[in-house]
Amino acid sequence: MRSIVFVAAFAAPVAAGALAGCKQKAEPAQAPAPEERVYISDEDGGNVVVINAASDAVVAHIPVGKRPRGLRVSPDGTRLFVALSGLPKAGPGVDESKLPPADPSADGIGIVDLAQLKLLRTISAGKDPELFDVTSDGKRLWVSNEDTAEASLVDVDAGQVVRRAPVGKEPEGVGIQPGGKVVYVTNEADNSVSVLDLETGQAVAQIATGARPRSVVFTADGTRAFVSCENAHLLTLIDARTHTRTGDLELPGDGVRPMGLVVSPDGRTLYASGGRGKTVHVIALDGAAPQIKSTIANVGARPWGIGVTKKGDRLYTANGSAGDVSVIDLATGTVTRHIAVGGSPWGLVIR
Repeated sequence: MRSIVFVAAFAAPVAAGALAGCKQKAEPAQAPAPEERVYISDEDGGNVVVINAASDAVVAHIPVGKRPRGLRVSPDGTRLFVALSGLPKAGPGVDESKLPPADPSADGIGIVDLAQLKLLRTISAGKDPELFDVTSDGKRLWVSNEDTAEASLVDVDAGQVVRRAPVGKEPEGVGIQPGGKVVYVTNEADNSVSVLDLETGQAVAQIATGARPRSVVFTADGTRAFVSCENAHLLTLIDARTHTRTGDLELPGDGVRPMGLVVSPDGRTLYASGGRGKTVHVIALDGAAPQIKSTIANVGARPWGIGVTKKGDRLYTANGSAGDVSVIDLATGTVTRHIAVGGSPWGLVIR
């Protein structure tokens, strides 16, 4: 093979001379790089809002159904999954007898085609799905069903629940361990995480957490997990190899109620949205123990969903009470823009 390359290189000047005056063949045009987009669920408006991350312009509102909340993009990047619920919206302590009737037919996971930016179909996912995660092959979802204290395993192609597993009271956050064989489900009312076998749904462990655990996220190697505990104002730290609690990290600031979590692309930093505290905490992960590096204040009104760009240079938060999305320059730790999206922004994912 080397001699062929050598002869071709040696003969190149002769070939060029022989072809002098001939029109050279144009090089094929390279395809443009995929556009990075931010997807936000609007719980009140029933839409997924799409933002172009290069321009921070809103490029689409996709009607998906009632109360869209949790969001995930399929591993191949072609589809967006969104949790939908027919239960009426209600905060803590609300008298449920005075709420409108539930619409069970609205429960499910909506599947959005990201090339066409339209809803393809809605599949069954148990009662009142809220948050979920996608298996690495994109074929199944583990979904939290808050109203029934269950987690459901959903076959995406079949569009139906294939397994149900009991968990704690009011399950919410869901995370599949990278490279592992378990799924974590946070239980708000039990202050715990249920660890389930990824395939069978059998209980593997139960981990105590701080008060009202909301979200869970893993490091890329699957060895550590972090749980945001809203009412305890802290993160519970977990050794995901042994499924044991190793400690807590308190988040300073008035009114801070940690909600969403995301790890930077390089794996060195964890970001936590502070809910009513209007903050984002920046947490270093490259030491022996997580350490708070800084607190970004006045991010927006009740930031919940949170995402970081592929380059790791900007952070976006969905601000539920303000109807907007904040853009944060991570080099300076400042909010550079608020993007009006309307409604009640809840979940956020970047692809």
